[in-house]
Amino acid sequence: MDRSGNSETSGKCKDDMKEADKVEVNLSVAVTRGRMSDIGIGRGRGRGHEQQAARDSSTSGKRVSEGDSDNGNRKRGLMRDNRVLPSAPLKTRPKCAENSKEGVSGTPVVLKANYFKVIQGKDFQVTQYHVEFNPEIDLAGMRKAFLRQQVDYLGGYVYDGQSILYTTRKLAQEVAEFKITSREGVQYSMTIKATGVTVDINDHKVSQIYNIILRSAMNGLNLQLVGRHLYDPQNKVSLREFHIDLWPGYITSIRQHERDVLVCCEISHKVMRQETIYEILRDHKSQGDRWQENFKKEVIGSVVLTDYNNKTYRVDDVDFGSSPSATFEKGEHKMTFFDYYKSKYRVDIRDRNQPMLVSNPKASDVRAGRTGVLLLVPELCRATGLTDKQRSNYTMARAMADHTQMPPQTRSERLTDLRRRLDQSLDSKAQLANFNTDIDRRIVTFNGRALKQETMLFGGGRTSDNDHTVDWTNPMKSNQMFQPLALQRWVFVYPTRNAQESHNFLKLLQEVANGMHFEMSAPKMKELPDDRVGTYLKQVKEIVAMDPKLILIVLSNNSADRYAGIKKLTCVDKAIPTQCVVSRTMVPKKSGIGGVKSIATKVLIQMNCKLGGAPWMIKFPMRGVMTIGFDVTHDTKNRAKSYGAFVASMDLKEKVAYFSACSPHKDGEEVSANISNHLVAALKAYKDLHGTIPERIFFYRDGVGDGQIEFVYKNEVNRLKEKLTNVYGAFNKQPRFTFIIVNKRINTRIFMDKNNKLMNPVPGTIVDHTITLPERYDFFLVSQSVRQGTVAPTSYNVIEDTSGLSPDQIQVITYKNTHLYYNWSGCTRVPAVVQYAHKLAELVGTHLHESPAHFNNQLYFL
Repeated sequence: MDRSGNSETSGKCKDDMKEADKVEVNLSVAVTRGRMSDIGIGRGRGRGHEQQAARDSSTSGKRVSEGDSDNGNRKRGLMRDNRVLPSAPLKTRPKCAENSKEGVSGTPVVLKANYFKVIQGKDFQVTQYHVEFNPEIDLAGMRKAFLRQQVDYLGGYVYDGQSILYTTRKLAQEVAEFKITSREGVQYSMTIKATGVTVDINDHKVSQIYNIILRSAMNGLNLQLVGRHLYDPQNKVSLREFHIDLWPGYITSIRQHERDVLVCCEISHKVMRQETIYEILRDHKSQGDRWQENFKKEVIGSVVLTDYNNKTYRVDDVDFGSSPSATFEKGEHKMTFFDYYKSKYRVDIRDRNQPMLVSNPKASDVRAGRTGVLLLVPELCRATGLTDKQRSNYTMARAMADHTQMPPQTRSERLTDLRRRLDQSLDSKAQLANFNTDIDRRIVTFNGRALKQETMLFGGGRTSDNDHTVDWTNPMKSNQMFQPLALQRWVFVYPTRNAQESHNFLKLLQEVANGMHFEMSAPKMKELPDDRVGTYLKQVKEIVAMDPKLILIVLSNNSADRYAGIKKLTCVDKAIPTQCVVSRTMVPKKSGIGGVKSIATKVLIQMNCKLGGAPWMIKFPMRGVMTIGFDVTHDTKNRAKSYGAFVASMDLKEKVAYFSACSPHKDGEEVSANISNHLVAALKAYKDLHGTIPERIFFYRDGVGDGQIEFVYKNEVNRLKEKLTNVYGAFNKQPRFTFIIVNKRINTRIFMDKNNKLMNPVPGTIVDHTITLPERYDFFLVSQSVRQGTVAPTSYNVIEDTSGLSPDQIQVITYKNTHLYYNWSGCTRVPAVVQYAHKLAELVGTHLHESPAHFNNQLYFL
């Protein structure tokens, strides 16, 4: 038999093979690694999705039509490796937390979360079997088709397409043999033999099988797969005035949690623009000679949706030399794109002269031998996501938020409705029953703790107690800053066109400074004749030569080139703190002067921080603590280059001082080396300031996916420990070191149950059981208060800890550190040092594109 599917099978087997392949493609996103190739679903089969566009398999880079197949009928799902299941989850729980990772302080609260408990049937048992065919069958689809014919005997099963089979019930016989005869009269023997392996109910393999089962069950809800997740176009919300549709959908995953296997289900929305790429093309054509360049700039890198097969593709280029009238090879014949789409999808392309969009093969396609590129027709491609202009449209953002930012009660009702739909769908219900599995009708309920709210410290010994809103904006306006530094010898730069509002804003700054007891001398005024970028940069160069303490610059608009030029002159060429203000923010709105006064307060706070001051502080429970934040971002001009930003506090109980560094890297090894070098430099800065090294170090690492944890531990953590051992050994001390991975991009949502009504939990809410993971020393922390929608918690995973502190102490210290980001008079989702690191990395990766050479002890990047 050949790989094109011309095997010695009957017509029935061929149909079964096609159906099996469809199910495989349909379920290919169920688990992240080592996907199972086939799933037995009894009498109700999963809906097939249109096959992914195939690529030409040669290395010539030949271009083919989207939807055409390469190398016969090789399905996308079959090209993945045939590993049965991924390896066990990485255990990162340190020895110090083996007995318990739960804290004790705070007020008990009743909570719910967006998780459902998975219920196993009475005789549920995942058993492994070995499958053999005689004579041997080379084609995986044929093997799966033959196995599918015995689904009544097997019940629910998962098959890797080779030799490994898992069932959710123990089969009646240890060895079962089946005789199968194809239409051509060829006889095959299929033997299913028990291996003696029964998978423990808490084993990770069971969770992976559950993910596949759930996805097959959800296929009965008539949802559409877009990317990796399922969406419901039948219930879309059209915002016609903004030309977009919102598709509601669900992000689901199943895994073993502390005591139970749980389904995490989060409500998602996909933004579908109502305009096609062809409409965007027409708009650019009408805008002048450089329309091709501008069109490429807008669409390259975007993701498009093709309605005819409901697939998404990334646009990597535009081929203006091709069109729907061009031909490509289909089998032994040539065919135009126009004729192809008409015959295959019954779609008429109106403009036969439009250029074609180019989509390069993904890494997985290249590994599978598909190296040809795809050509897509703009007229048939719908734009997804939002443009920069749409993102800045406040009115549209508000309209979208009305549908996407659901309060806890509404979100919970939507989740319950999804569970109800699974019961109402006969196909979905049959899928779960066939696998001897069920899902609880209610989301999980458990107890959590709400930590005590912090007392904010201001200058002159003044304090203010926080309430559940954790907003200290008003106390901040009426109190002296905690650590004010006098602002002298500074320059105020503004263009002539904004002279009046600039002078008014300066008066407002002086008024606010008096109220906050901030000493600020009169600045040297520099008026610019125009607002051209060159004029700004020339003036800033002259001012830098004067070596002022700070420069305040009024910008006429949000020009990125102007801002980047100014920051490069004052952060890279020389270390001069600068504060940029866009002119429109200095103009009072209809509501009065209050809005501008609030802006002036924030500007004044940032200026004080950039000089080395601090607007507020909290009570720290211990001395000698260095807290470090680290984050990574890509260079916007060179995606192969990234920057890692490192920010460390210098014992905030003694003095508000920071150390920062940012350096480029190309791979993980460079990151590890940079981090350890930055740590040594931070320890030196700490010793220079305090005369000794810190007693404890807390390292909060952001930007780490689950698949990167092992690398981070083996490389970054071990290298940091090695450096610490060397440094502390010189002082005859043992380092007390805690390394915590911070993850904001999670699907967990937590609700507080108050008198049977769900609402957002109060800031400081801790969850360290039930929905956490047994292989980790982890906890969830809700640190913010939101006015709309459902608040998002942050996940903290402690992968190294020699601090000698209890879980409760680590949780409290983490919450305290969310109060110290000086760009916001409220709590942040992550500890302040992490937010500072993110801010620094963003400045360097987006505007500077090189490491600041002179700054390291000021928050100049605020």
